Amino acid sequence: MYQFKNCQELLDLCKKEKLPISQIAIKREMQIFGKSRPWVRNKMKKVRDTMEEAIELGVKSTKKSKYGLVGGDARKVYKTINRSSNMLHSKVAIRAMAYAIATNEQNARMGKIVAFPTAGGSGVVPGVLFSTHEHMKSSKRKMLNALFTASALGIAILKHGGTFSAAKAGCQAEVGIGVAMAAAGVTEMRGGTPEQCLNASALGLKNMLGLACDPLGGLVEVPCVKRNAIGATIAMAASDMSMMGVESVIPMDEVVEAMMNISAGMSETIRETALGGLAITKTGLKLREKMGLPPVPKKYLDWKNRKPGNASNKCGGCNGCG
Repeated sequence: MYQFKNCQELLDLCKKEKLPISQIAIKREMQIFGKSRPWVRNKMKKVRDTMEEAIELGVKSTKKSKYGLVGGDARKVYKTINRSSNMLHSKVAIRAMAYAIATNEQNARMGKIVAFPTAGGSGVVPGVLFSTHEHMKSSKRKMLNALFTASALGIAILKHGGTFSAAKAGCQAEVGIGVAMAAAGVTEMRGGTPEQCLNASALGLKNMLGLACDPLGGLVEVPCVKRNAIGATIAMAASDMSMMGVESVIPMDEVVEAMMNISAGMSETIRETALGGLAITKTGLKLREKMGLPPVPKKYLDWKNRKPGNASNKCGGCNGCG
């Protein structure tokens, strides 16, 4: 049996079968669907090809989304790759950012993308994997295996009670889990062990915990697109650290539990409702009006008068901040 209910069980399977995460993921799909290995791999090839097409279109396009919030930034970033001497990031990181933005801009323009893990968090995995694939000049097989590894990580998160829904758990559950999935996939692509893959995921997700989902006008555009780009660099950093031998004190399953713990205390205003955070800045409210959306209720705009010590918003840790 190749079923697992969390990351530890996935790791145990890898040890028992002496296989990398990607091969456990493939065997799981074969078992569930009763299909051959080529059939399963061909399904993932379609995912890979769709991701690649979105990137190729996205890095060339200057077309804006309907309300003009995003569009053309992927092209700007991509054009700097060969002029990166003045940039702090390496070419591989800059390319990952370009590819992540390209994917999300295609989504905002109603183009075809792969929701991996979601549409809002769809740029991180392809950004990291395709850029690293080009940098390493790795085989298509390694690229495909990296996608299987990323998908196995996502399955383990859901099985353990996690979520991909920003409406339920904020952006930590969309871009954050995209980071975790990308970190696992790219680590296997680089020759990392299953332990290193899961450790990279833990390092990545830990640094996205508590991330609000506060889209302007409720659109999956601002700040979503650029969060994917920066999330891609976090996934790469997490993979690097794991490959260097830096270990996460908190194992991945417990990081998922922490994410859900945080989500339980999250205000509704920062869970995809566009009622808090960046969505109710002056710029955010102007955009909302331009879109013809109803005004934000005053109770959500009175945030300056809300303090942790107020009876309506106590933190529970003291007698008030004054």
